[in-house]
Amino acid sequence: MKKVIVTGGLGFIGSNLVKLLNKKKFFVINIDKISYSSNKNNIPTNIKNYKFYKKNINNKYFIVKILKKYKPSLIFNLAAETHVDKSIDGPMSFINSNILGVFNLLEAIRMYKKKIKLINVSTDEVYGDINKLSSNENNAYNPSSPYSASKASGDLLVKSYIRTYKVPAIITNCCNNYGPNQYPEKLIPTIIYKIIKNEPIPIYGNGKNTREWIHVNDHCEALIKIAMKGKVGESYNIGSGIKMKNIEIMRKIISIFKEINVNQKNKFNFLFVKDRPGHDFRYSLNSSKLKKKIKWKCKINLTEGLKETINWYIDKFNNNFFKNKSFKNRIGLNI
Repeated sequence: MKKVIVTGGLGFIGSNLVKLLNKKKFFVINIDKISYSSNKNNIPTNIKNYKFYKKNINNKYFIVKILKKYKPSLIFNLAAETHVDKSIDGPMSFINSNILGVFNLLEAIRMYKKKIKLINVSTDEVYGDINKLSSNENNAYNPSSPYSASKASGDLLVKSYIRTYKVPAIITNCCNNYGPNQYPEKLIPTIIYKIIKNEPIPIYGNGKNTREWIHVNDHCEALIKIAMKGKVGESYNIGSGIKMKNIEIMRKIISIFKEINVNQKNKFNFLFVKDRPGHDFRYSLNSSKLKKKIKWKCKINLTEGLKETINWYIDKFNNNFFKNKSFKNRIGLNI
């Protein structure tokens, strides 16, 4: 049985990746420091062929110890601070996790002295605003926020270790994820939660900022396929091709709510709020390299994916999940 490490495996994307790897008969070692965006309940308690460690990836000596103990063939690095608004309010934790964390992980791999493939999971935000066309893997990085700058810095460190130290690594840059159990301050769960609560939906600026959307399960399938078939030293964009203005995704979610006859008394009000500093207007990925070289494509239709996500939130609301104090403390605004 192949052994793999997932860092940040209690987060939204990380926990979905852990479960998918487990389903595909991998033994998964999950390393997560457990921050505000982590959730122990994201992984079933009865999962087999799985080991969890509450540790920070900045502890490179611990990482080396784990590498020697388990001798994994792969590391998926998803340990990161990912919320743009929080990076604007306080950048230091993003520097520690997204730059120093990547550095210490790379150093641990180098100290281990045996070949182990690293998949460094990054974001489309490193490319910055794209006014026309789409970003391909050869585009220059042009980050706008402390978050995207920290992710870009981590990517560049990985590139340098590939060239200088021959670390066998691959970088992936994905568009916006969505799906059940996503951290509540992200755009789609914010919209859903506000509708359920019959509260105005907050939309930054004029609502015309454009994002590309992919279901988290499609993203995780792509990560595993890249790990198996991707070329070391390369970068791969992971995009769905589904690009929508924020106000359009809000209207689509509203239309699905109306279709499934939920909260019929809701007036579906929304409220334009002051835009965030340095807010990128448009992200768009060219994912043709992934589709041609790796033979990957999205499987989950946006409408069906949103229905699944909405139904998950409705079910949790009906079962008083949102009255949990820890959830209330996590509600924010990141659109």
